[in-house]
Amino acid sequence: MQEQTVAIKGIKDGLLISLSPTEEWQSITADLAARIDQQSAFFAGARITIDLGERPVPKHELSSLKALLERRGLALYTVLSESATTVDAALALDLRTTTSTPIPGREDTEDDEFDPEEDGTVGVMIKRTLRSGRTVNSAGHVVVLGDVNPGAKIIAVGDIIVWGRLRGIVHAGAEGDEQALVCALDMSPMQLRIAGYITTSPPEKRRQSKPEIASVRKGQIVVEPWSY
Repeated sequence: MQEQTVAIKGIKDGLLISLSPTEEWQSITADLAARIDQQSAFFAGARITIDLGERPVPKHELSSLKALLERRGLALYTVLSESATTVDAALALDLRTTTSTPIPGREDTEDDEFDPEEDGTVGVMIKRTLRSGRTVNSAGHVVVLGDVNPGAKIIAVGDIIVWGRLRGIVHAGAEGDEQALVCALDMSPMQLRIAGYITTSPPEKRRQSKPEIASVRKGQIVVEPWSY
């Protein structure tokens, strides 16, 4: 893999991944997938910003990149681009977009500042179901590609993301971070804690399962639909 094909830096919102503007698209995305698979612990739980520069990336290619990340438990958070084609594709996929230079007709595109000298956040990815009696502790985020069964426990200083059914015990923001989140495709925990706040699932039969996200708001844990 050429060194310039994929460049990764820590930023304040997670990780900034810059892709070569000249290499063939399938080659670049294959290199990116290999890089993530080789360093899964480094990437776990990070919010991803992709810098595509001037490369025009149509919707189907950007969608495939988004799916590549999601299969590895990563969320594409922001797309940096100087191409109107790429910006249109990002908007069609409900992704945040920013530009380093104005695009004609796109002056209202959201623009953030990035500090390439900041570090990314550590985390751990677990590619299996956590069964009863298993406990996971992390000084960063925790991503589970599977279920968290009753009797299993996760304690994380950062966020907890469960790409499956959450039925065990979870504690996000374990060192007092009230901005921490808990996300799951099916949110039915025995106990859920964020920082010093705690809640449990109601004993009555739940409605049809759907992705949900839990956060602290106005002094209590609020669970709402998760649009991933």
